[in-house]
Order: sequence, then structure tokens, then C-alpha cells
Amino acid sequence: MKIIVDAHGGDNAPLEILKGAADAVAAYGHDILLVGQEAVLRQMAQENGISLDKMEIVNTTDVITMEDHPKSILREHKDCSMAVALRLLAEGQGDAVVSAGSTGALLMGGTFLVKRLKGVSRPALAPIMPSDKEPYMLIDCGANADCRPEMLVQFAHMGSIYMSHMFPREGGPRVGLLNVGTEDTKGGELQLATFPLLKDSGLNFIGNVEARDVPAGVVDVVVADGFAGNVLLKTMEGTIDMLMKNLKQSFMSSLRTKIGAMLVMPGLRGLKKKLSTSEYGGAVLLGIAKPVVKAHGNSQAKGFTSAIRVAAEFAASGAVEEIEAVIGRRKEEPEV
Repeated sequence: MKIIVDAHGGDNAPLEILKGAADAVAAYGHDILLVGQEAVLRQMAQENGISLDKMEIVNTTDVITMEDHPKSILREHKDCSMAVALRLLAEGQGDAVVSAGSTGALLMGGTFLVKRLKGVSRPALAPIMPSDKEPYMLIDCGANADCRPEMLVQFAHMGSIYMSHMFPREGGPRVGLLNVGTEDTKGGELQLATFPLLKDSGLNFIGNVEARDVPAGVVDVVVADGFAGNVLLKTMEGTIDMLMKNLKQSFMSSLRTKIGAMLVMPGLRGLKKKLSTSEYGGAVLLGIAKPVVKAHGNSQAKGFTSAIRVAAEFAASGAVEEIEAVIGRRKEEPEV
């Protein structure tokens, strides 16, 4: 498996990306195609003792930043590291792309350089999130702030297909519609129009789900418009960060609590790992022709290693091909 990595995307590029890529090579044996400023990457690797074994570098001098308009990836920054990485994927030079750069630019590049799958209205950004039970997918988490009911149904199908490949469960993934109540009659116009469509979709749709119940793992796929999904995502991330920070402060507040911390440290490490979003490699971009993974912008080496693992598993799963077949078939079905 060859994974194309945008070496200049994210807050900690390129050092943490190089470290993560080297760790991924050592752990999983994948080939890495780094896209970025070759001289800078080689010098940084040498200075930090990072092996470039099984890594090829494609040189490019431009970088798209968070301040650049997403559309500039198609023109002004068409030769930036992210754009070149996506074009290499479209040309078949690798099996998947990983980038921690601008989300908007990655969505724009994925849609117009790698291309949407036939029949897909809009690609969706879908992170895997930790829960009290098994991890779940949130789709969409910010790519599409304004959605139509049929778009949410497509998100549900794409998310269900991905989860059935990556986290299979008997009966198929449980799908829930993010809403302000569990009753069938709750929600705004979008939710009220979407509910009956999901009920008749053939998916394992269990109904509406409230945000407070999502962390309990009541569903495997949470379907939302990008605005509501992004609010849920940021709230979850902020709550987890606040919880872990306050736990650390509490245990370090006195000698007695420090001794207590030593006794419960194995459990705390397990909790930290369970709640860490870096374990899941960021978000997958569903609805485009080849696998793209958006790593967290502030990812450290471990996050990039996880993102590369997820990208390789995504590419090997056959999920893209199944999404194309299912969405294409649904588009061809006559309306009743």
C-alpha cells in the first residue's frame, strides 16, 4: 500500500509529519510518498535522526495556508503540496492521501481534482469519534452547512457502508439522526423531512438521537447537517480536553493526590487512550473517487501515524467502490 502524505499541512508540519510517517513505515510497512519541499524535508529528517526508508519525495515549493481561500487550490496554489498530492492520487500514483492542512482546501481539491463519485450530491467529512462503547461516525461534521433531506440520506448510506467495512457489527451499523429530541415529530424542517426518508431507506435506522446520548454509543452513525455536526464535534473535543486537563490538575494538586494518581495511573492511561481522537486518525472524506483522510490540524506524530493507518485500511476496504455502486443504483431507481 502506498500512502501519499501532504508534508506541509497542519500546525506541526513538517517535523511531526516526518516522525509519524516513519513510525507508520515501521509499524505497518506501508510505502510513503511525501509531497513537499524536498531539501527541507531531507535536512529536517537528517537533523532529527528520522529514517526515510520506504519514503519517496515529490518536490513542490508552494504551500496553501489556512488564510488562503479554499478555491485557490485550483488556481493560485495549484502546485502546492496538497494539490500535487491530490493530483497524484487521481493519477493512480498512490492508494490514498493524508493531509492535516486546510479543511476547506482539501474538500475543494478532493471534489474537483480527485472528483466526486457519480450520483453523490456533496462529499461529506466524517470523523470517527470515541464513545462509552464502540467508536461512532459523525457525518457531516462541517463540509456542508446547508443540506437538503436527500443529502442527509446519502450521508447515512455512505457512513453506514464505511462503518460496515471498518467496524462491522451484526445487523449492520445503527444509524441515528441528530435532533433536539427522540420523538418522530421533533426537529426543524430539515429533520422532519429527513426522518421518513431514513425510515424507508433500508438502513438500520433507529430514529432521532439527542446530542447528550451520542457519547453513550447508542448509534454507530450520527447523521447531521454540517453546521450541527460541527457544533457537536467541537463540543465533544472541547469537553474531552477540559476533562483530561482538570483530571491532571486535580491529581497534581497535593502530595496525597499525587500518590493517588500513581495508584490509578494504568486506568487513567486507558481512559486517555479511549477518549483520544488521535487514535482514529482524523476524518475521512466520503463521496469522492479515492480515499482521502483529513488529519487533525494540530496532530502530533502519533496522530499522523494513525491517519496513515486509517488511510491504508480505507483504501483496502472496498468502501469507495460499494458507495459508488449503492449511490449510483439509488440514483437510477425510479421515484415511486
